[in-house]
Amino acid sequence: MLSRVAERVYWLARYVERAENTARMVMSFHLVALDMPKSVPLTWKNLVAVTGKEDIFEEHYQREDERNCVKFLLADHYNPSSVSSSLKSARENVRTTRDLVPSEAWEIVNELYLFARDNLDSGLGKRGRYQFLTEVVQRCQTLTGLLAGCMSHDPAYDFIRLGRNLERADMTSRQIDAGALRLLKRPEGDAAGPYEGLLWTGILRSQSGFQMYRQHVKRRINGVDVVRFLLQDIPFPRAVAHSLDYVRGAIERLPRNEVPLRLALQARRHVLKAEVDQLIDDDRLHDFIDALQQEIAGLHGAIVDTWFALDRAA
Repeated sequence: MLSRVAERVYWLARYVERAENTARMVMSFHLVALDMPKSVPLTWKNLVAVTGKEDIFEEHYQREDERNCVKFLLADHYNPSSVSSSLKSARENVRTTRDLVPSEAWEIVNELYLFARDNLDSGLGKRGRYQFLTEVVQRCQTLTGLLAGCMSHDPAYDFIRLGRNLERADMTSRQIDAGALRLLKRPEGDAAGPYEGLLWTGILRSQSGFQMYRQHVKRRINGVDVVRFLLQDIPFPRAVAHSLDYVRGAIERLPRNEVPLRLALQARRHVLKAEVDQLIDDDRLHDFIDALQQEIAGLHGAIVDTWFALDRAA
């Protein structure tokens, strides 16, 4: 398998997962904002912070209002993590690898890209936003299901699993870092407000994890349990530990995997051994997530060096 082809299917999966996660995040916060009383100030800028693209946002916008933040996350072509940019990149990657994936995959990605392009205005407005984002998420999930159920589980599919789950681990950890409490503009030192549970519920809903949390945790929603669930609950498919476990499994089936496998196991071990209660009590959760993000970035770099840099060096 050519390294440039492996890279394209890897990025196909990452871009589709990125589009889905961004759509989920905006949809969840949109619902939280509707449920909150107007007296409770919410900031959409924290969603921009989750993507790590604050510098690009500040270059193009002076106001951090809802309209600008939603436009940046959904539609702006100069934001490489926007839903529109991600779907455009995914479409190009699947177009150039159509012989490796089921023919329906091209149709789904192409139709999803065209749908998003033609309906972005409804996504930017409050009235049509939920329906637009729901459609994007469902079509991304349709593609994921098609690839899992109809594509041979060969090295090409291993790179798809690798890209999808690494992107998922990255985005879930970013949302944990943002945290529901940081979505509230409260003066430093203030106690948690009465709407803390609603905000943590929004974080769970952004991962479609609310019902699974209620089934398996069986306690009132609180920050410590939600963070632990989204970080360490291996049976939950969108938890960081589960995603890194799938990353490990995909890497194990690929050749010359020593360095990436070691880094994947290290990141997974880091997550599973974390004492979440202590991290939150000591106000060290942000530092922990920063270290985890660096490990994920290092793992991506090792994947590039091991399997994708061959053609560039030739």
